[in-house]
Amino acid sequence: MSTHAKRERLLLADLLEGAGPQAPTLCEGWRTTELAAHVVVRERRPDAAGGLLLNVLKGRLDQAMAEYTAKPYEELIELIRTGPPKMSLYALKQIDEAANAVEFFVHAEDVRRAQPDWSPRALDPVFSDALWSRLEKLARLTGRRSPVGLVLRRPDGRTAVARKGTPVVTVTGEPGELTLFCFGRQDAAAVELDGPQDAVAKLTSAKLGL
Repeated sequence: MSTHAKRERLLLADLLEGAGPQAPTLCEGWRTTELAAHVVVRERRPDAAGGLLLNVLKGRLDQAMAEYTAKPYEELIELIRTGPPKMSLYALKQIDEAANAVEFFVHAEDVRRAQPDWSPRALDPVFSDALWSRLEKLARLTGRRSPVGLVLRRPDGRTAVARKGTPVVTVTGEPGELTLFCFGRQDAAAVELDGPQDAVAKLTSAKLGL
């Protein structure tokens, strides 16, 4: 059975291919070529991908990104479709699912929602629940830079606390929309925010995410 990560990988590749190499994305400063290169570097260059988290490796990451953005766009798309090398940890199904289901979902929406004619995408309940399960585990990490208390709420009432504190803003939406919100795509997420007006303003402009 195909995993969520596998399906989102193929969708992302299709969206990148359809958009072309110079289309905008929700990732500030990146067009589709840079986004595609990021995905490939993250999976195929672990020596450089550490620069996403560690400043000491930032130069190596920048060099790897430059090398891959210089490659033909079609080659990047094919590398995304075919996935990581067999010796990569990402080639293990469990690790791929844990590390990439959310990653590829968010980046697919980065491509879709940067287009002027995008429309909401209906997620199947199983995938929605999988996103929620992952978000529950990541909520405190993604919300650590929130300037206000942050509570995530599904329409069915289930909640997760992303940041303790006052005043509190409650963000209500489907798991996919809450995921996008918590990964720094607040402006593109279809959610409702309930809380003091100034707290809501601070939250929507905060640098959320990993």
